[in-house]
Amino acid sequence: MTSPERKVLVGLIGAGIQKSLSPALHEEEAGHHGLRLHYHLIDLDQNGRSAAQLPALLDAAQSLGFAGLNITYPCKQAVLPLLDELSEEAAQMGAVNTVVFTGGRRVGHNTDGSGWRWGFERALPRADLGRVVLLGAGGAGSAIAHAVLRLGAGQLHIADVDAQRAAALVEQLAPRYGARVRAVGEGEAGLAQALAGASGLVHATPTGMDKLPGLPLPEQLLRPELWVAEVVYFPLETALLRAARARGCAVVDGGTMAVGQAVGAFHFFTGLQADAARMETHFRRLVTVS
Repeated sequence: MTSPERKVLVGLIGAGIQKSLSPALHEEEAGHHGLRLHYHLIDLDQNGRSAAQLPALLDAAQSLGFAGLNITYPCKQAVLPLLDELSEEAAQMGAVNTVVFTGGRRVGHNTDGSGWRWGFERALPRADLGRVVLLGAGGAGSAIAHAVLRLGAGQLHIADVDAQRAAALVEQLAPRYGARVRAVGEGEAGLAQALAGASGLVHATPTGMDKLPGLPLPEQLLRPELWVAEVVYFPLETALLRAARARGCAVVDGGTMAVGQAVGAFHFFTGLQADAARMETHFRRLVTVS
């Protein structure tokens, strides 16, 4: 007698996620492993919900037998007090993008940093990391900050529209990375000064998403010597990437991080190792037909 097919129920909580490719990525990869996986989108923009509904949403998912949830904007930090345990990576980064329900407990993980690094090294393996400017000090920004510094960045300058949030992230990173990390001065002048001597820019804010279109910084601050890495992937070609390409910058689209973090999340949800190259091929195929 053949063993029954294993079924897995997972999902994503976030705002404006209807174009997420995570369901297709996870469900197809699961099929290659002989699993039936259903990936459910829990969009806070539907029915006027917000991060305030997180406790009820986690309770519901856990009671319904979900194996776990991905967590995205604006919930990566708001979810922290609702969890029973954090992985070392999530605790260091102060943000969670993957929650696993196991033994009646909620365990938070973070695959954003490892996912970003996987994609970045594939796209720009010889990138100059002398001085990197990180725009965005939220959940994704925190994870990427660790990843950039672990890659050996000489300096990491962090900017955010909320100067206090940028300063708080610098304070969190300083005990581990010392003087290599600092906050960017407030306003456009501070960002311009940081970028003037930078080798690369990582954009880690929601600006550029379909629901938040536009540029996260003045286009004139981009110059050909600067590489630009984006985290937004719907749309894949954001206003920032278009502007950067036009200025002659080497670029990394947000799809690389999307695939990299999905590979990690798939392992946490299923206990199985995803085929990263296969998932990336699938991702690019989905983007082409969408």
